[in-house]
Amino acid sequence: MGVVFTRGIKNYGFNFVESRFLSSGEDEYSRRNVQLKTILNRSPESYRRLTEAEIKELKANGNDSPSWDYIYVSDTFDPGLIQDSFFAGLVRIGALEEGALKYHDYTQRTGIRGSTIISCDIGDYCSISHCDYISHYIMGNKVILSCVNEISATNHSKFGEGVIKQGEEESVRIWIEPRNEAGGRAVLPFYSLICADAYLWSTYRDDKKLMRAFKEITQDSVDSRRGYYGVIGEGCVIKHSRTIKDVRIEEFTYIKGANKLKNLTIKSCEDAPSQIGEGVELVNGVIGRGCHVFYGCKAVRFVLGDNCKLNYGARIINSILGDNSTISCCEVLNNLVFPAHEQHHNNSFLIAALVMGQSNLAAGATVGSNHNSRGADGEIIAGRGFWPGLSSALKHNSRFASFCLIAKGEYPSELNIPFPFSLVTNSYDGCRREVMPAYMWMYNMYALLRNSQKYKDRDKRIKKEQVYETDFLAPDTVKEIIHAIKLLEDWRLPNMDEENFYAKTRILERSKQSVRIIKPTPSIAAYKQMLVFYAIKTLSCYAIQEWGIGAKGCVYENLLDFAGKNQAGIPLDFENLGGQLVPSFKVEALLKDIREKKLCSWEEIHGAYRELHLQYPCDKAKNALAVLRFLMNHKEGAGLDAEKNAAAVFPQREVWNAFLDEALAACLYMEEQVYITKRKDYVDEYRNITYLNNENRDAILGGLEDNQFIAQTRENTAQLRVTLEKARA
Repeated sequence: MGVVFTRGIKNYGFNFVESRFLSSGEDEYSRRNVQLKTILNRSPESYRRLTEAEIKELKANGNDSPSWDYIYVSDTFDPGLIQDSFFAGLVRIGALEEGALKYHDYTQRTGIRGSTIISCDIGDYCSISHCDYISHYIMGNKVILSCVNEISATNHSKFGEGVIKQGEEESVRIWIEPRNEAGGRAVLPFYSLICADAYLWSTYRDDKKLMRAFKEITQDSVDSRRGYYGVIGEGCVIKHSRTIKDVRIEEFTYIKGANKLKNLTIKSCEDAPSQIGEGVELVNGVIGRGCHVFYGCKAVRFVLGDNCKLNYGARIINSILGDNSTISCCEVLNNLVFPAHEQHHNNSFLIAALVMGQSNLAAGATVGSNHNSRGADGEIIAGRGFWPGLSSALKHNSRFASFCLIAKGEYPSELNIPFPFSLVTNSYDGCRREVMPAYMWMYNMYALLRNSQKYKDRDKRIKKEQVYETDFLAPDTVKEIIHAIKLLEDWRLPNMDEENFYAKTRILERSKQSVRIIKPTPSIAAYKQMLVFYAIKTLSCYAIQEWGIGAKGCVYENLLDFAGKNQAGIPLDFENLGGQLVPSFKVEALLKDIREKKLCSWEEIHGAYRELHLQYPCDKAKNALAVLRFLMNHKEGAGLDAEKNAAAVFPQREVWNAFLDEALAACLYMEEQVYITKRKDYVDEYRNITYLNNENRDAILGGLEDNQFIAQTRENTAQLRVTLEKARA
């Protein structure tokens, strides 16, 4: 419908909600008045009508209204601070007196100047200047609005959530389509959505009862009645922006120079304010607390977790991004990305993928191509620590174990890499793929340990809705390690070359070429060393920190006693729920509770996540027992499936102490490798060619012995050795 002309403006600003959507005893302000109480802690009765003198002064200042009878003010009200403005509908203005509001170096006088206000509630001591159109919004106290073309809300606003309002058709519901462009994994966005929710919803698609439960819970999480106003929270600053429509803006948000914000919730608070910058266009989404979106970014149908950053023209469509992630100048379509993801470069491309966090995409990385399919329905799944290097091109469908490093190059066939901590590369002639299992442990320890620490240090969330695992050795990766050992030992031939062998199998690549496995025997040894270190460290730290083994009054005599009394229910299979690791059997129990409506809201489901996190240290310790049992049985030749044996076998004192000695040796190995791998940057000839001399290099980069991470690693290792010695039987 085009522009419609109506003669007269007597009813301008009224009839926000049609009478057919109102129950008996309600009017168009029923929902608005509830919001007034919640946001401004005021009732309609706390305002008064204008006096004749105030109306006269308002008119003299160039203000106008179809009816001044619907303009209400507080007792503290200076009409001289309102100039050249137009008011229509029911408008309520909070305390207003001469003063100024300052945000950093930006200062504005209190009052309303050169603006149009339609049916709004304005908090105390606000500054509104040169805003062409503000309609059906509630503003908190001390809000600054300056030079904004349009701020408006409709009576059916969803504020970025995937719900429908009274009288709306199902077709208007907004879905997000992560992991698959064909839409078969679509989820509904909602205010508190986190990656764990999206993972469960997008994974268990064949469970129709579960899918119905998720949809019903989401719809029931909001009031479907019409008539809710848009909100601009206390202390918000919005300046020099164009269109803001159906947006819920929480307190202390800062918006400058935005082009278009539509159907959004921007979560924010004083300790974690969100900021939206120049040229940004965001539609149909939810933005977490402490997020920064700047410099021409575009996002449509999306959810950002807390403390995320979008910069420099990033384009995000149909994607969900976990907490503490950064995406700059690149394209991200149809993805579910777990927390602590980094993607900084202008020409990187990520499409239709599940990336399980602590990941990094280098410049030119093209992750996902549908050119090998008859439809846009390909997918990629990558475990934690996924790192495709410069200009690497990966094809749908592919799957990668945790902490895979993909070297630069074209990968023309689908890949299935089951080896965690591996290096994947091309042969010199580009005709064959090469994989070095356990590469990161053997040759890049500095990066491996530094990344784990980096993820902890960058977690700036004020409220941690979900706690995720950052240690590279955890139940998810050790399960992959055990599987990798099984594959390598199954594939080895008698008298096989320790340096490499060729796996003539389509398990690793969808092609006729064999895949070269580099250093298989050292890789197996490295994997076993990682398992020993994980098992002994996890058990020792848990037993001492949680149970106080060795302390007076402890219920366990020693760690062997603890192991013997915790044989039952040892979980080896864990699932990554948005970065939080949960035993698979507990995930199934959680889904059952949702399916059977024992958990009836997202708040209750998130409460279940928190309870699972409290159980995680014990679950992880039991997982370490399972790993230890695998190592024992494997040493004794009981077979690679020995962890499934119901008869639990635990080490006697001398065996336990032998394992502990191996773990102590692994500690020293890790400390040495951190130093050795970093030292390469100082002794390599080509790393030094741009510096005048070694002293000049150290003045610029810092000396090797001054490296803070190396020093921190030495300190951490010394503390860990003390802990392990306490666990000696």
